Amino acid sequence: MLAPGQVEAFQRDGHLTVPLVFSEAQVDRALADMEAWGEEFREELTAEQRQWFLEDPDDAASPLRKLDDPVFHRKVFRELAGHSELVEAAEQLIGTGVSVVFSQVFCKAPEVGGPKPVHQDNFYFAPSDTDALLTTWIALDAATEENGCLHYGLGSHREPVLEHTAPEDAPFNLQVPSDVAKKYPMTPAPVPRGGVSIHHGNTLHQSSANRSAHPRRAVTFHFLRNDARLVNPALPYDPAQAIQIS
Repeated sequence: MLAPGQVEAFQRDGHLTVPLVFSEAQVDRALADMEAWGEEFREELTAEQRQWFLEDPDDAASPLRKLDDPVFHRKVFRELAGHSELVEAAEQLIGTGVSVVFSQVFCKAPEVGGPKPVHQDNFYFAPSDTDALLTTWIALDAATEENGCLHYGLGSHREPVLEHTAPEDAPFNLQVPSDVAKKYPMTPAPVPRGGVSIHHGNTLHQSSANRSAHPRRAVTFHFLRNDARLVNPALPYDPAQAIQIS
């Protein structure tokens, strides 16, 4: 359970880091399952899908960028999403009764894992209540400034959902205009292995490239309070793949 000071920090900043939520054994099991799934998934990729899932879409052997919907597809990740400490924290921040409406594994390979521009998750999901969506980002490797930890615009969750655009050659990189992003200097948020970075759906955030010799793997669970829904989201999320947790 989050302490009152942690809840206050989240309400003030739109972001909170909670260390040591998951054990070494839980993280090791998740990584092993992620590696096995990644190899299976790579074999099935079409040329069109490579631009979404590979660091270099022109190279079939390029490292994976991500895997989508692990909570729906993999038992190991469903168990992580239902971890009592994580669910309690989510319910403290957005209310009782939550579902994971989308989840992703991020691979961010050594030296080639690219940056993610400044964006708001609520633009992607368009929840009926912007306070009803919460992102929990679990570090499967220690996330550092060198290997591409998340950065946050503290207090930016008070902004409305802003317009985003994406470059033609990177349709997955939705981002806010640079003049808007400059209003909120980005603060790095390193996370120890097994820790969780939590943010409001309106909080502006980004990640830098992985400049290290080590991967920066993570899994994200997007929790939505059960009395809310997604209204015209930016990408075609499948409601049948949402998993009710509580």
